Amino acid sequence: MGSHEQPAAVSRRAFAGGSAAFAMSAAVGATVGHRGAAAEGDPLPSWNDGSAKQAILDFVAAVTTEGGSGFVAPSDRIAVFDNDGTLWTEQPVYSQALFAVGEVKRLAPEHPEWVGQEPWDAVISGDPARMSKLSEADIANVLASATTGMTTDQFAENVANWFAVAQHPVQKRPYGQTTYQPQLELLDYLEANGFATWIVSGGGVDFMRVFAEDVYGIPPERVIGSSTAVDWEMTDAGPVLIKQPKLGSYNDKTGKPINIHLAIGKRPIFAFGNSDGDKEMLEYTAAGDGARLMLLVHHDDAAREAAYDRGSHIGGLDAAWDEAVEKGWTVVSMKDDWATIFPG
Repeated sequence: MGSHEQPAAVSRRAFAGGSAAFAMSAAVGATVGHRGAAAEGDPLPSWNDGSAKQAILDFVAAVTTEGGSGFVAPSDRIAVFDNDGTLWTEQPVYSQALFAVGEVKRLAPEHPEWVGQEPWDAVISGDPARMSKLSEADIANVLASATTGMTTDQFAENVANWFAVAQHPVQKRPYGQTTYQPQLELLDYLEANGFATWIVSGGGVDFMRVFAEDVYGIPPERVIGSSTAVDWEMTDAGPVLIKQPKLGSYNDKTGKPINIHLAIGKRPIFAFGNSDGDKEMLEYTAAGDGARLMLLVHHDDAAREAAYDRGSHIGGLDAAWDEAVEKGWTVVSMKDDWATIFPG
């Protein structure tokens, strides 16, 4: 298992969509965290030496050593990652909720029925305390209402424009720089060793696909998320997909293994999450034959990011933590296992 010289930056995807393409490409250097070169002989330089890092190195060595008892063919090296709280920060409020604020406020004058009705009223208020209580399903439903009648291309353009200028309210940095540096290195390391890395998140699939390749190097076809219903329509300009006012699929908890089956068609051998919403995805991964690695990020670093677990409305880690301890899954301490949190 040799060292891997990582690319200086995440691969870039050409965005279709006029002004959104220009906005994203112009801002990408300032808004997307870069992956630094690996230290000599160390593919995971932002990971402290310890049992979590060693578990990853040992697992990758086992599944890539031909002739070994743990060898897995490259075509079966599937790694799935949750997004919010696993690949980038999710506190104090989901990024998609902040995007929803702008969309809902823009359209609120046309929808007086939203005033006083939750969860729309919480979004319209922009109050972080109220918005922190919204689930990903609440946010998905709000966006479904706010984007009704919009084409999928129009939605992608709106997300790209937002992403190009949005700043995290606490970290005071672009959202593309609120990714976790150790995870960027891990994604590179797995890809260099023949893995196909996938995002499997409760966040909106159309939202994440806009920036996933620029931020993580994961192409849009390898992003699984919650979705709204869409209809096909023929217009004078040609066929389009129109967003509808209802949730299509909520990709959380039991929805994750179901959608992994539908989208990938293979059981992963590596799964990384951070909350009870990821428990079923890790269980599904663990249930397969051969070498398996299941990991959870434990947010225990209030000084550098945030500290939360049991009882947290966002990213609550309770039942999954108990199961990890019981079954020997790897729990990654943000405070102890990560030398660096965010890209420099």
